[in-house]
Amino acid sequence: MGIETTEVLVVGGGQAGIAMSEHLGALGIGHLVLERGRIAERWRSQRWDSLVANGPAWHDRFPNMAFARSGPDDFPGKEEVADYLAAYAGRIEAPIRSGVEVTSLRRNAGRPGFRAETSAGPVEARFVVAATGPFQNPVIPPLVPADAGIAQLHSAEYRNPAQLPEGAVLVVGAGSSGSQIAEELLQAGRRVYLAVGPHERPPRRYRGRDFTWWLGVLGKWDATTPPAGAEHVTIAVSGAHGGHTVDFRDLAARGMVLTGRATGYADGVMRFAPDLAQSIAAGDASLMALLDEADAHVARNGLDLPEEPQARALCPMPACATDPLTELDLAEAGVGAIVWATGFAQDFGWLQVDAFDDRGRPKHQRGVSAEPGVYFLGLPWLSRRGSSFIWGVWHDAKYLADQIAIQRGYAAYRGAAE
Repeated sequence: MGIETTEVLVVGGGQAGIAMSEHLGALGIGHLVLERGRIAERWRSQRWDSLVANGPAWHDRFPNMAFARSGPDDFPGKEEVADYLAAYAGRIEAPIRSGVEVTSLRRNAGRPGFRAETSAGPVEARFVVAATGPFQNPVIPPLVPADAGIAQLHSAEYRNPAQLPEGAVLVVGAGSSGSQIAEELLQAGRRVYLAVGPHERPPRRYRGRDFTWWLGVLGKWDATTPPAGAEHVTIAVSGAHGGHTVDFRDLAARGMVLTGRATGYADGVMRFAPDLAQSIAAGDASLMALLDEADAHVARNGLDLPEEPQARALCPMPACATDPLTELDLAEAGVGAIVWATGFAQDFGWLQVDAFDDRGRPKHQRGVSAEPGVYFLGLPWLSRRGSSFIWGVWHDAKYLADQIAIQRGYAAYRGAAE
């Protein structure tokens, strides 16, 4: 089998790979995009049935194409998002080859470029863009043994309440995924326990504007690093049912049992930290701080946006927070399943170059790797807070395409001595 060659090899055919293809194509740079599944595969096969985008359609999209079926203020479902990305790839004629997995990639010895081994044969490229994104390997903390006699699945495997065995459900993790799954289970009539950790809790809408708009005008999408101590703080926000503010106090009032962080397990008993009230209070504080900044922005700019004092109204701190549950006998509570909404780990095992630190994390500046010729795209906080969103990855891809064009120019230079 011969070796295929291309100037830029883009690994990953999701939103990052598509955005990269658009900007490389606009610059006339030859490239190939390899995707091991279908275009936007994770939107189709690693999301629950009722999932919708967390941002409205006017905001969470590429700049040059609107959603076909959703209105600007709607929250597209997962299949519509996947269809949108596939249609966009077709529109820009992205050279995406689906069903091809890159198993390894190494730098060529003694000559420029890299060689990728793929399920369809070897490919050589002068530049490589790792556009596989952050959601690669689901992470389940090693707390409950697999043979504990209780069904366990990651949020990437969860589809709907009917999928789970009968009984109560413990959901661990209260970011966007965990809070939405827990609420769906509650609405389905399940007894739900939700382990809540540190989180931000923005308003879905305030004074007639979506929170994505507020983060934009307040400059928060452009933050280059997370606040100190908040690197792993999740955001609890929902686009479900037309979009609403996630309120843990309200969920408790509706019958959900909240706990602190899950910390251990032994002999059928799950243990939780006594930090629920602290986490709820910190989430409330993040909400109030954003409302304060929004009000100041309105006053400073003389905007005609209606006041909304009810946004500051809070239910009483729930009893499950003031008298926290620190242990739960799963069998006694009738818990038949645990859903782990505990995030993902990156997997760059295929990328065998000197581009990682001693903890396996990519070393880069705005996606430009420490390994010359290798670029990262689609990672959280790649250049700013918005980098892992559809619109954010588009702007990061433009920057990386420009950097590749600059390096092409250097490589093409021929001095007088040559």
